[in-house]
Amino acid sequence: MSDLSTSPHGPAHAAPVAPLTPQQAGERARAVLAEVERAVVGKPGALRLVMLGALAGGHVLIEDLPGLGKTLLARSFATTLGLDFRRIQFTPDLLPSDVTGAPFYERTTGEMVFRPGPLFTQLLLADEINRTPPKTQAALLEAMAEGQVSVDGETRRLPDPFLVIATANPIEYEGTYALPEAQLDRFLLRVRMGYLPTATEAAMLRARIDRAAPEPVLRTVAGPAELLAMRAAVERVEVDDDLVDYVIALVDATRNDQQIQVGASPRGGLALIQLARAHAMLEGRDYLTPEDVKALAGPALGHRITLKPELWVRQIEADDVMARLVASVPVPQTLPRAVAR
Repeated sequence: MSDLSTSPHGPAHAAPVAPLTPQQAGERARAVLAEVERAVVGKPGALRLVMLGALAGGHVLIEDLPGLGKTLLARSFATTLGLDFRRIQFTPDLLPSDVTGAPFYERTTGEMVFRPGPLFTQLLLADEINRTPPKTQAALLEAMAEGQVSVDGETRRLPDPFLVIATANPIEYEGTYALPEAQLDRFLLRVRMGYLPTATEAAMLRARIDRAAPEPVLRTVAGPAELLAMRAAVERVEVDDDLVDYVIALVDATRNDQQIQVGASPRGGLALIQLARAHAMLEGRDYLTPEDVKALAGPALGHRITLKPELWVRQIEADDVMARLVASVPVPQTLPRAVAR
């Protein structure tokens, strides 16, 4: 994997590569997905969502039960994308300085020297993020929002690209802390993996027996510079005004629904637009369609809304409410300009 500088001025950034068209970037992204699917079997939908998060330049929250392959997923993406990878196991006694790093006294020079924490990487797996108290959770907030950390009065840049894949256990589990709304809003999307179908799980066990190794060896398909070029290509995906209005209508619907206590923030609309553009690019297009928006509305907005307390008793989840809203908001009928030509 790539080597990162840990100088006081921050890690080195990826060298630029030639610009990519959305079609070229989509082809490379599909190659990354195909390689990751060799390790993480039976979860094409979840893998696709994580890939979209990486392409759209945001952070991903994977919320599900333990043992469903969340750690393997993050490590596989790091290997295939050629990203420097570090993992933080969040525990109740973890301190903010354990995440960001801290200044230490250097005896040979008599000076205070900053030692970067595991946050200084390109792909960070924040494992079981909701098992640590809010103060330590908040140590990630500036990094996720600004791509930098402030320690001992000095601001230090993080590498570019910088991607957080955080895993969280269901909040009903003992020993978990609810993530603050401000931090939830910094995640571009939420992914849920779920159990494998029995036939797929049996095939996974057989494949493990046949290869006589815990995991398949993945190859590096891209690199940090290629990921940045793919992100730049997302910005070239055309968005018609009608689709902007459609996104706003979906966000506004979350603010006026009787089952929702707090609706999605403006950041939710930005996230939905970027994820939908990444989805279009992954499909090989350089223009957005309503289907792109509908496919990402739940993952982009579901974790940004707060349901009324009585819905918990009725076992109604945010994903259920978002599915209903997507079905009820009128879909624009006009074609994007790229299709109409």
